Amino acid sequence: MAGRFDTLPGGGAAIALDEVEISILRSLAVQLMELIGPGDEPAADADPLAALFAEGPSEPPSDPALRRLFPDAYGDESEELRASAADFRRYTENDLRARKREDALVVVRGLDSLSGESAGEGGVVLKLTPDESRAWLGALNDLRLTIGTRLEVKDEESEQLYRLPDSDPRKPMVMAYLWLGALQESLVETLMA
Repeated sequence: MAGRFDTLPGGGAAIALDEVEISILRSLAVQLMELIGPGDEPAADADPLAALFAEGPSEPPSDPALRRLFPDAYGDESEELRASAADFRRYTENDLRARKREDALVVVRGLDSLSGESAGEGGVVLKLTPDESRAWLGALNDLRLTIGTRLEVKDEESEQLYRLPDSDPRKPMVMAYLWLGALQESLVETLMA
């Protein structure tokens, strides 16, 4: 089980993680939540109907990683499409931000639930429900998109990542990117089983 997800009876997934893996995953998930930020959400005591129709931003984020996480719904070839994309963003981005934050929070809470358990030779086993598994899948995807954007990874260059010399300062982030990809792939396979 080490390094990959396995199917649990009745649905869900399990993975054995050592203390270093737990620390890295938790740190990355917390950084993702910080990057996503709170968004323009209504106050907790706001009218529920007004909160339902609260408007979000109409402009794409300036940060390239956030633009990757919250892309325009339509191309920007024409003024009409740009206006439609702005309207779509205005009514959907706050909910999308909230879901992405919640997915990352599920990762943090799952990892925090392992604290106090001793990591034996094979690590500590984290067991996820089907819903938690889907949240993990979303968070792993968001982490890879963010890191890939920061590394400026292009599809045609992905093979070169495996040959990056140890002296390259991008190497730790590349290793995290590749590791998260392997975790994501094994979780997809597990959920499809």
